[in-house]
Amino acid sequence: MAEVIAHSRFTDFDVDLFKSGKHYRLYEKFGSHITTLNGVEGVYFAVWAPSAKMVSVIGDFNFWTEGEHKLNVRWDSSGIWEGFIPGVGKGSKYKYKILSSNNDLKTEKADPYARRAEHNPQTASIVWDDHYKWKDTKWMNKRKKNNALDAPFSVYEVHLGSWKKKIEENRFMSYVEMADELVSYVKEMNFTHVELMPVMEFPYDPSWGYQVTGYFAPTSRFGYPEEFKLLVDKFHQNDIGIILDWVPSHFPEDAHGLGFFDGSALYEHPDKRKGYHQDWKSLIFNYGRNEVKSFLISNAIFWLDQYHADGFRVDAVASMLFLDYSREEGEWEPNMFGGRENLEAMSFLREMNEAVYSAFPDVQTIAEESTAFPMVSKPVFMGGLGFGMKWMMGWMHDTLDYFSKETVYRQFHQNDLTFSMTYAFTENFMLPLSHDEVVYGKSSILGKMPGDEWQRFANLRLLYSYMFTHPGTNLLFQGSEFGQSSEWNFKTSLDWHLLQYDPHKGVQELVKDLNTLYKNEPALHQKQFEIEGFEWIDYGDSKNSVFTYIRKGNAEKDDVIIACNMTPVPKENYKLGVPRKGKLKEVFNSDLKKYFGTGEYNNKVKTTKAEAWHYRDYSMEINIPPLGMVAFRYENRVKPKTKTVTKVKSKVKTVAKPKKATKKS
Repeated sequence: MAEVIAHSRFTDFDVDLFKSGKHYRLYEKFGSHITTLNGVEGVYFAVWAPSAKMVSVIGDFNFWTEGEHKLNVRWDSSGIWEGFIPGVGKGSKYKYKILSSNNDLKTEKADPYARRAEHNPQTASIVWDDHYKWKDTKWMNKRKKNNALDAPFSVYEVHLGSWKKKIEENRFMSYVEMADELVSYVKEMNFTHVELMPVMEFPYDPSWGYQVTGYFAPTSRFGYPEEFKLLVDKFHQNDIGIILDWVPSHFPEDAHGLGFFDGSALYEHPDKRKGYHQDWKSLIFNYGRNEVKSFLISNAIFWLDQYHADGFRVDAVASMLFLDYSREEGEWEPNMFGGRENLEAMSFLREMNEAVYSAFPDVQTIAEESTAFPMVSKPVFMGGLGFGMKWMMGWMHDTLDYFSKETVYRQFHQNDLTFSMTYAFTENFMLPLSHDEVVYGKSSILGKMPGDEWQRFANLRLLYSYMFTHPGTNLLFQGSEFGQSSEWNFKTSLDWHLLQYDPHKGVQELVKDLNTLYKNEPALHQKQFEIEGFEWIDYGDSKNSVFTYIRKGNAEKDDVIIACNMTPVPKENYKLGVPRKGKLKEVFNSDLKKYFGTGEYNNKVKTTKAEAWHYRDYSMEINIPPLGMVAFRYENRVKPKTKTVTKVKSKVKTVAKPKKATKKS
């Protein structure tokens, strides 16, 4: 094997951008790149290790021999080591052997920018490239409309390792198999988007992917990088957007990972009060270091650029924002102004969102932020963090707490559900019923519902119906859409066999139809983040535990009127104030027989009466089924044009029919 040849992909401008934290496409420079130099094929390697005295590439091409292929350090104090090794090619396994200049400590590290990694428990990086030919042009050309804040955005959250397994072979499904089965299922369920729990390479299955070691490599558990591109492509070809979980908050201490990379605290903050996460036993990125910011922002851009992702759900934002997050007094240090906010992390998040939306204005970034930190989803120029949406954790906690109560006590907890409307429009909220709510003894969503079997399923259908008609977008974790009975277990497949039973099949049918309702009714998405898009009819009927409200779109004719009965006692001839005169038809009823409901409380077309009620001039009487939700929309019949014939000088002339005279005229 030939020695390392001096070669660089970095210009002086690249280095300046990197050192200033403004290089957002470092994946084009760092890592391993198959190339030809002076007619010789090989691989160019580049790694950042400013505290190193020596960096050599070890791999299966040199029998993992230290020192045989030493990289050259750049002269400009950038800490970049690089070089071209002839004869190395696609599929070669490698690591970096690093000798620290501080204490002669040696580390063996996987490539932070590797495009592919070995399957755990093996930890080497793999030289890789692919020439995948995308077929999602139609989606990419229209996704600005599909990902817009006034578009329907209904997300199915998936853990690829447990959605469905090949039981007979005791193995994961591959990316290729999921491109068939998972894509078909999400399309059948009428979700607009899918969110994948982290697909970046990770060593430990019980972390669910949230302890990342290969930030630029889709996990090898399910196949090759180009096969993951196929999965994304198939989603897009079926008009389904794909959101990736992204973890810039922390990383594991595994020996081959980013921790203590060159014998120094390189990627992590050197002060453990800012650089070590006590809950997760992991390291926290140093957001104040420019090169680290370039690394993270380049990583976000990479998945949007190379894998056509439609956005990110950014994990654990609250842990980034607060210096005292999960820390006792004395375990953290205030910022320069004496506050608890992590100013460097805030600056990083703003820069990341600005970079993402500047390069890809047709995507969305979504913050999993669990506190009342203000303006998370407001633009940076307004002083916000710049996210497109934020998870509505308060709604989730209050709603699940309410629905877990026996129905007889709900009359005393009406405010649990009405409270969300006091802050619903302060952010662009996404309503999540995520994986976090169905693990660690919390039971499944169905398991939280009280009552006998029928009531439990009726409660679940009512919960979802309320969720899909509440302002904001929504997210539902895998298995919840058919009422999985047991908690989620990442080791096993979902309990698909439950679909042979009517109650579970009914919930699945309900979610399908709720997604259709959400997409087809403009009032449910056009103003989902605007206060003008919601109006209470009556939130105070605690005696009956009934909630009634109106969802509004851009046109008055599209108003949807919703009534929820939170008790098992049906409400017949329930009087409801409505905004104007007309006929209303039922467009949704969670109690239909096909949903495993009673099917006994349907509403025929209702004609309003000129009887004032709920401070409105018109009203109607409806049936609200037990533990059910019904939705109505005004009938928008186009009146046929009428013509009259008037004789004028023996010629026939068509004129518009005159308006009927009023009493006043």
